[in-house]
Amino acid sequence: MSRIAILGAGAYGTALAISLARRGGHDLCLWAHSVTLAESLTETGENLPYLPGFTLPVDIEITSDLPAAIFEAEILLCVTPSQYLRQTITHIAPILTRDQIIVSASKGIEDGTFLRMSQVVSSVVPNPFATLSGPSFAQEVAVGAPSAVVVATTEPMLGQNLQREFSSPSFRIYTNDDVPGVELGGSLKNVIALAAGVVHGLNLGQNSAAALITRGIAEITRLAVACGGRRQTLAGLSGIGDLVLTCTGSMSRNRTVGVELGKGRALPDIIASLNGKVAEGVRSTTAALGLAARYGVEMPITEQMNAILYKNKPPRDAIRDLMARPGREE
Repeated sequence: MSRIAILGAGAYGTALAISLARRGGHDLCLWAHSVTLAESLTETGENLPYLPGFTLPVDIEITSDLPAAIFEAEILLCVTPSQYLRQTITHIAPILTRDQIIVSASKGIEDGTFLRMSQVVSSVVPNPFATLSGPSFAQEVAVGAPSAVVVATTEPMLGQNLQREFSSPSFRIYTNDDVPGVELGGSLKNVIALAAGVVHGLNLGQNSAAALITRGIAEITRLAVACGGRRQTLAGLSGIGDLVLTCTGSMSRNRTVGVELGKGRALPDIIASLNGKVAEGVRSTTAALGLAARYGVEMPITEQMNAILYKNKPPRDAIRDLMARPGREE
């Protein structure tokens, strides 16, 4: 039996805790940043703000005390929004032991530094690290619908260990050693999902959506390869798999934000309507452009999405400008 601390009690962190509890064989602790949320989870047995309708198994310990959550945990599964990962790891760094494994399920790029989550963690602590990514909506993981994801690490034995620890009849884990490819597939697909939502919000049809998704994976792949990732990784679960789900699924927060932008709603109003839930693509767009500039990679969809989000560019004008780009070979 392993003790696993799930750090982050949002929708996905809660869903992973439920999945691990359903699997059995672990001592689980779910950490909530908010004392109020931790108390609500304990009292109601349900995550009403982020994942309503799912009962938390009674054997999941719930706390807002971060040091207590990680005490004697072999695995720390970080499911915080990407903007808070550094803060969380910095907080626990003085009490971490060197053999505690950090697994990040946060899908984003750090503002300002343009670092991937593995780079954020390694800049703070030297602990063993892996990233968990792939097409998996929280609600479907929680209900036990069959899902397949990938765990990426440069340490093969660690990957195999995590595959055993997390796999269940409803949650299939593949291993991969391409950490940059898996991380960038998981974070950049959120930006493309925003754009796919815009296409839907503008009622531009299925042809437009298919073109956007296809060119989106090309854009993601260019940057991932420039950063040391492998092209074939982006043809897998953390690339095409996650991109298709997030661009087409009605439960995608990033797509939902894009749909509302396409309908003409203002970004602050859309964000407020999420009631504290995070659409990672909103922040990742500018960070992705910063990373692309560093490596000299062209990202036209991301550029237009950034103009819509932060320069008040009308969504229809952004799509027109994408279509008017000079012709080129595929």
